[in-house]
Amino acid sequence: MRAIVIRRPGDPTVFEYEERERPEAGPDQILIRIRAFGLNRAEIFTRQGHSPGVEWPRVIGIECVGEVVDDPSGALPAGTKVAAMMGGMGRQFDGSYAEYTVVPAGQVLAIDTDLSWERFAALPEMFQTARGSLKQALRVTSGKSILVRGGTSSVGLAAISLAKSYGLFVAATSRNPERESFLRDQGADLVLIDDGRLADRDLSHGAGRHGFDYVLELIGTHTLNDSLDCLVDGGTVCMTGILAGSWELNAWNPMQYIRSGCYLTAYSGTGMEQADLQEIVTAVERGELHVNTDRVFEFEEIVEAHIYMEANRATGKLVVRVS
Repeated sequence: MRAIVIRRPGDPTVFEYEERERPEAGPDQILIRIRAFGLNRAEIFTRQGHSPGVEWPRVIGIECVGEVVDDPSGALPAGTKVAAMMGGMGRQFDGSYAEYTVVPAGQVLAIDTDLSWERFAALPEMFQTARGSLKQALRVTSGKSILVRGGTSSVGLAAISLAKSYGLFVAATSRNPERESFLRDQGADLVLIDDGRLADRDLSHGAGRHGFDYVLELIGTHTLNDSLDCLVDGGTVCMTGILAGSWELNAWNPMQYIRSGCYLTAYSGTGMEQADLQEIVTAVERGELHVNTDRVFEFEEIVEAHIYMEANRATGKLVVRVS
């Protein structure tokens, strides 16, 4: 099989194409023929050497969609359409940047869908992160308001779509004024051009209050303190993304920045249940959830794909077609 291998961390030119023996599934594992995979910024950090515990050489990639080739348990017949994600994939063991991968059975989700492989591949990790942030971390409820900070990112766009389906008033940010109409087309009720300091503005909006019940922080620690200042009393910030490349705060005083009665949480991804992903896939098929895919790259274009992703040029999910 063909695989894209990293032997040492670095810039996108460290990727090497290699012919390898197809792996075999052991007990409690499933062999998947990969048809397509979504690209994730977490893979940039792994490629650069910032993901702890990664041993080289490594085939990275934290998600994929494809077909079952072999399930030794017999639970999933050959040819079953599946998605797999997270759980050490592409870090602790070889991941999706290949024609085949072996994944622990508990991470493989059988999905009934007629979506194209490319469209299907755009969904698992993007919606897992958005849904987990909204439902598990923020525990959003209908009728409330949310600010999606980093709205033009793939997770931001998925969060906008999901939040609207959950009955929330949705504000979203972009640093680029030219993206305002784009975000409104994606479902945002309010668009804020982000200069790093939103709390000083008039944040009154259609939900009837100044500030927001929830803030989904996708930029990272650069804007975290300001996001906390954008909350109404009793509001919650969830830090999920690090689009700005920084996830640590030095000499940070939580008593200064988290006012009494407000809350800070985080979401780092725990995978998704089969029923939850099936629900999302079905909603996409019915047109009930909007999915924005920016570009589909070929397997041979992985260097170009990482350069494009790292330059923050995408306005939606990036996908790689394998076969």
